[in-house]
Amino acid sequence: MALAMPNLTFAHAKPKFKLGLQLYSIREAMEKDLKSALKQISGFGYQEVETYGFNYGNNKYYWGLSPVQAKQLLDDCNLSTPAGHYDLDKFFSKSQQPDAMERYVDQCIEGAHILKQSYIVWPWLAPEYRTIDEFKRLSATLNSIGEQIKKGGLQLAYHNHEFEFTDHHGEMGYETILKETDPDLVKLELDLYWLSHSSPLKPIEWFKKQPGRFPLWHIKDMSKINRELHVPVGDGQIDYKTILKDYKIAGMKHLFVEQGNNYVPDVLTNMKKSAYYMNNELLKGL
Repeated sequence: MALAMPNLTFAHAKPKFKLGLQLYSIREAMEKDLKSALKQISGFGYQEVETYGFNYGNNKYYWGLSPVQAKQLLDDCNLSTPAGHYDLDKFFSKSQQPDAMERYVDQCIEGAHILKQSYIVWPWLAPEYRTIDEFKRLSATLNSIGEQIKKGGLQLAYHNHEFEFTDHHGEMGYETILKETDPDLVKLELDLYWLSHSSPLKPIEWFKKQPGRFPLWHIKDMSKINRELHVPVGDGQIDYKTILKDYKIAGMKHLFVEQGNNYVPDVLTNMKKSAYYMNNELLKGL
């Protein structure tokens, strides 16, 4: 019995991190039956989610639900949400009035507090703003709203795609953001698919530039046949076992599975497959 005890304890040890999902991955399933989709992913083993979209254009609050209604739905499905993508980028146009951004950020802070989120994420940058000069303007904007969000008791983070790693005569937009934003006001949500796709530097090289600045990660895998296609985590070519070993240097606190295309045979089957691999192959070893 004494010899068996350590194995028994290890078998029931809880992972250090909850398994998360960026809900954009299942947007079509959510549009068909919101509660059913959330219940299913909870059943697959996802414990927390990252929301997307908020109170801009035709998207009223969260999937048509008020923050209070959205919080109740997530509670009913045994899901929590530490972070959300908000439509901050829609206010980056030079034609927008500064006070419009400020008012929208206040709405985001209010909604995020009701959902018990800690992070408000800037999700995107339109193609016309992907020059170094515009990345500098973006950095100033991130510092400004980051301060507003910090005063609201929350944390701003910036989510990358591939274009931040484009070379502009020896400079990358991602380097500009890291250099010109205040690390206390602006954290980074690192999309490891896009980094693997386009960055000349490996994840650990970015982590060492700014240790502790990458609390949020997106985990999506890259097809071994076509780099533009996503596949369930574990089926692709990205070596997540190696990357995850450096989570302490990065300062990672939450990780979200994501898949944006190539749902074969269907999206929920893929989410289930990713959850199984994450829980049984990746999170166990941390």
